[in-house]
Amino acid sequence: MTYYAEPITRLIKEFSRLPGVGEKTASRFAFYVLNAKKEYAENLAKSLVDVKEKIMLCSSCHSLSDKNPCSICSDSSRRDDVICVVEDVKDMAAIEKMGGFKGRYHILHGTLSPLKGIGPDDIKINGLVDRVRQGMIKEIILATNSDVDGETTALYITRLLKPMGIRITRIATGVPVGSDLEYIDGATLVRAIEGRREM
Repeated sequence: MTYYAEPITRLIKEFSRLPGVGEKTASRFAFYVLNAKKEYAENLAKSLVDVKEKIMLCSSCHSLSDKNPCSICSDSSRRDDVICVVEDVKDMAAIEKMGGFKGRYHILHGTLSPLKGIGPDDIKINGLVDRVRQGMIKEIILATNSDVDGETTALYITRLLKPMGIRITRIATGVPVGSDLEYIDGATLVRAIEGRREM
């Protein structure tokens, strides 16, 4: 039994298909759009269509962009000899938001996961190897997550690229800034001690 007119019901149904959005939240979204100015609904619809029609993968780093190469790859002020390897575009955005990294990126669009049947050909590792073979890269920074799949991916990339004679580093993991040691789990403390650096 439907309580609303068909266009409202359809809009609620579409919003509820978004990850993490239940029927109540979808209803709030639908009624917000319904009560907003027509211009808002038109802009929202145009944004949705533009995302599907204009976004592509950068041919170099595999970021999502509306131009090729993307703005980071075409930025001449960035270092060409350092590549930070991340799992997805959101990880790159987090590093960019921090503002300290001035090299290039390579986005894998996933991690190796043998249990899920995801192998090297299912993510963007070959493109990274091609970039390293061009001979300009001096360092690869592996910034995959520190879960099992992220560690597996980092280890695989290290074994693949180490024979090419470039420096391969891994982002540090361990105790978060401002935290008390008594509340940190054992695995995190072990990583912090193993990843210690000279003062």
